[in-house]
Amino acid sequence: MREIDETQMSDIARGAAVLGTGGGGDPYVGRLLAEQALRQHGPVTLLDVDELPDDAVVVPVALMGAPTVMLEKMPAGDEATNALRAVAQLIGKRVTHTVSIEAGGLNSVTPFIAAAELGLPLVDADAMGRAFPELQMVLPTLSGVHASPMTMADERGNAITLQTVDNAWAERLARAITVEMGCTAAVSLYVLTGRQIKELMVPGTITLCERLGTGIREAREQHRDPVAVATELLRGKKLFTGKIVDIQRKTEAGFARGEAHLDGVGEDLGSRFELAFQNEHLVARHDGEVVASVPDLICVLDTDSGEPVTTEMLRYGVRVTVLAAPCDPRWRTDAALELVGPGYFGYDHEYVPIA
Repeated sequence: MREIDETQMSDIARGAAVLGTGGGGDPYVGRLLAEQALRQHGPVTLLDVDELPDDAVVVPVALMGAPTVMLEKMPAGDEATNALRAVAQLIGKRVTHTVSIEAGGLNSVTPFIAAAELGLPLVDADAMGRAFPELQMVLPTLSGVHASPMTMADERGNAITLQTVDNAWAERLARAITVEMGCTAAVSLYVLTGRQIKELMVPGTITLCERLGTGIREAREQHRDPVAVATELLRGKKLFTGKIVDIQRKTEAGFARGEAHLDGVGEDLGSRFELAFQNEHLVARHDGEVVASVPDLICVLDTDSGEPVTTEMLRYGVRVTVLAAPCDPRWRTDAALELVGPGYFGYDHEYVPIA
């Protein structure tokens, strides 16, 4: 158990954006919102999963929608809190804790806002160990936990309750509502007990975010290679270093979809690299060969600064290094690959695991 205040948000948001694999929202936007909430309401208590009572009532909160839209349509700041309050009223129980639903520059820090405003402890965990584009893509789904009852809230004050037959329908209906809300909305869903958190979530996510963000910053300050530090902390490997020469991106059905093409530099001179994304990076190809794919993590960092580059920040001429890191091993089962593997997203190749 420890307290987190606004001075730690910059490192946490940076590391979260690395784990977000290009998605999970803009780290700058998330950091500003969380810092404001922490300054106004005080620090948040961060609990290890082992410190959580089995009968705790834990409700995640997150922002849903297209990351590109979130750069232009800033959240009001109270959407997540409103959504969590609505779930508490719906279930008729006192919510005792909140938690991140995914790792991402915005969605790892969004729960800090609700936790600070409502005086709730935050659990050091998340439901993915990375970011995925659809809300049914969480480890609790593999164990039959329902996303609903869930609530949605927007910056105008609208709030909607959903009760769905399964988690795929929760995603389908919530995505349509998100589009009507302007392609962004806050969601609160997957009401969990403390025991379920311990069994079904990925522990230590916020701490890993902070270690990643701090490691990148300190390496830069000490004139060391921040990309090498991030690679080591992720237990990953470098795939490619190059310059972005083409980017195709569009917002479609509440997602940011597209591809980025890179020309190699340095030891990768003369090679080509492609990234395909749907909010998050899904597939990486080196000279036409698949070298990494979901559910493993594909992370893009600025080659010089080590700062994570989200899919909405990919720009022509930017020099980046692409890393790959292994996902939580629970994502490598047959059932999990049906939910989040390449085939789900329409790719005709087998999952290529990162060792």
